[in-house]
Amino acid sequence: MGKKSEKQDEAYAEAMHNAQVELVRFHKHVIKGEQKVLVILEGRDAAGKDGTAKRITEHLSPRESRIGALGKPSDRDQKAWYFQRYTPYLPTSGEIVIFNRSWYNRAGVERVMGFCTDDEYEQFMRTVPMFEQLLVHCGFTLIKYYLDISQDEQKKRLERRRSDPLRQWKVSPIDETALEHWDAYSKARDEMLRRTHSVFAPWTVVKADDKPSTRLNVIRDLLSRCTYHGKKGHAEFPDPNRVFLFDETLLTRGVMAP
Repeated sequence: MGKKSEKQDEAYAEAMHNAQVELVRFHKHVIKGEQKVLVILEGRDAAGKDGTAKRITEHLSPRESRIGALGKPSDRDQKAWYFQRYTPYLPTSGEIVIFNRSWYNRAGVERVMGFCTDDEYEQFMRTVPMFEQLLVHCGFTLIKYYLDISQDEQKKRLERRRSDPLRQWKVSPIDETALEHWDAYSKARDEMLRRTHSVFAPWTVVKADDKPSTRLNVIRDLLSRCTYHGKKGHAEFPDPNRVFLFDETLLTRGVMAP
């Protein structure tokens, strides 16, 4: 088992290295072509968004790549147009930005925890497709991922956070209620995916119980969706058993966590 595990680790390290080399090649193309690339990572607490965002940006130029992870909205933010607090963090020409959670907080944690009104929620659900269509129309490349984990895996990861002194900064009051509100989050997830999946900004679902696989598959999928100078014609595509373009049947066929 030890040798097998060691070989698996070596294979993963090599695959990740190759994928990150391609990411650097892609980023050079983005910089030269003055493209604006925005990647949205959504999912439940402990779904692996932090680690995935870090692997994407790990070897990119720090001047032209950023991870956006906004905190709790201020009093001023709460009085502003909902998307206003996010617009300063959008990529400018030649940049790749990863949103570790995004405006979809309103469709998830804000909806479940009662941090927004029903009217605010409905207004968001009606307008976010238009907002994203505008971004794409204005030249942004917008790619959205939903990292889907099982209830058992979330429980293990949250327990690990609480017991690991190096991870305790991740523990929040919202985390403590994540399992308690599992069904409500599932309902909110389903509604979000149904109503905000569009031709302009489709959702890609990633089965995320295995962290290394999740990180590698997101990078491979991202590269597969983008055209860039020097792109290799290799067969290192995302695992089709773990990465899916959203379709409502995913919710009824037991593909996603209930």
